Amino acid sequence: MARVSDQRYHGSGNIMRILIANDDGIYSPGIAALARAATKFGEVRIVAPDVEMSSASHSITANRPLLYKPTPLAAAGDVQAFRVNGTPADCVALGIHHWEQVDVVLSGINLGTNLGNALWHSGTLAAAKQAVLFGARGIAFSTPSTDAEPDFAALEPWVDRVLRLLLPDTRLTLVNVNLPALPTGLRWTRQSVRHYDGKVVPSKDPMGRTHYWFTVVPLDETEEDTDRWAVEHGMVSMTPLRLHLTNDDELAEARRRHPL
Repeated sequence: MARVSDQRYHGSGNIMRILIANDDGIYSPGIAALARAATKFGEVRIVAPDVEMSSASHSITANRPLLYKPTPLAAAGDVQAFRVNGTPADCVALGIHHWEQVDVVLSGINLGTNLGNALWHSGTLAAAKQAVLFGARGIAFSTPSTDAEPDFAALEPWVDRVLRLLLPDTRLTLVNVNLPALPTGLRWTRQSVRHYDGKVVPSKDPMGRTHYWFTVVPLDETEEDTDRWAVEHGMVSMTPLRLHLTNDDELAEARRRHPL
């Protein structure tokens, strides 16, 4: 494997440009931890939402102008940081607009896992997907969140291991990474889609009016080698993804059954 100093360069011989984004907001401790880990591998810049935008999915802002403001972040060291009054996808679009030739976008570290069907509405993953749409690569990082803040100091060596593995392999254009609280190893996984864990819960406000919470429920069983299974077994899950959504098998069958 290449030395860290070698990994600061991409194919053209220039220092790798790494843009950091998230959906938890510019002041999340997870984005500072990811930026600190990324500085070993290239030139780093942070562009993140000015407020939390969790579950924003791949929404973009088209009905109002966006602002792009310098924002000092002591926790991220000397890394330049900017905040945007928009979504994670907006942040990546503006970040690449202001900083040409971005090689890779790292998103996270999200406070909460992004496993299974959560990938459809994850703002963290959306930032990585937006990178791919703009011709760069995208890697999303997430970790479980409880009442206590994740131990990012303990996770940083594992982030380092993942980046050493993924950054040199330019064939991996989009990867979703989930780090358990106490990792014991790395695992290549597939997305868990066996069950949908979304749930609508009705309740009452103090005035007696019905309102609704959209939440998730724990899944009792998971399939081996899926992202959820790996994290439950203490392993860092790395899931290569693609933007192409066409079901090729069903398309071929539809053409066979219904020739047009």
